[in-house]
Amino acid sequence: MSSKDLSLIYVWDAYCGWCYGFSKSLRIFHKNHPELPLTVLSGGLFLGAKKLPISSFPSLQEGWKRISQLTGAVFGEPYLRLLEEGSFVMDSEAAAKGFAALRHFAPERAYDLAAAMQHAFYFEGKSLSSPETYREIAIAHNLDPEKVLARFGDEVTTGEAYEDFARVKQLGVDSYPTLLLQKDGEIIRLAGGAMTAEKIEDRLKNILAAEQRAE
Repeated sequence: MSSKDLSLIYVWDAYCGWCYGFSKSLRIFHKNHPELPLTVLSGGLFLGAKKLPISSFPSLQEGWKRISQLTGAVFGEPYLRLLEEGSFVMDSEAAAKGFAALRHFAPERAYDLAAAMQHAFYFEGKSLSSPETYREIAIAHNLDPEKVLARFGDEVTTGEAYEDFARVKQLGVDSYPTLLLQKDGEIIRLAGGAMTAEKIEDRLKNILAAEQRAE
């Protein structure tokens, strides 16, 4: 099977610590496979009744240590202070809107923009509900900050965020991070959790080898 028949779908949530940990592996894998188009979709981890203070999720107090141990991800002191203080509310709808606004102006850099958002939260302790966070990311990535902020505040972007959530549900994905391989309309789970780039590579090779044997 030719690589032109293949593409990737990455399902993440900006407030998912394991997605932050997975970021390095995906960056390396994606860099090694520029021939594979990558679509990035927001999953919607903290919506509706789950929009609660960070202190409502006790597993997060120690979870970052496990993520760091397994992936090497570095969590910044500002984020750890948010955990300690406890009142910060993780709102995946606002974050998905922010991502949709950024993605609109640079869809080919969607993954880099997603990674920048997670760095802003998990390293710098910045809110992904704040327009100022997106202003800074836009400037850092050579996007027009005023256009990004206008898009962030537009109701059409809310619709785009919920289109992501619906697509993710349609794909049957309910845990993050999840990297999917799409081939000839078939969706195959390729990677997730704390998988290294090498393990993702091996998984891809095994899938393609099995496909060739079946032909």
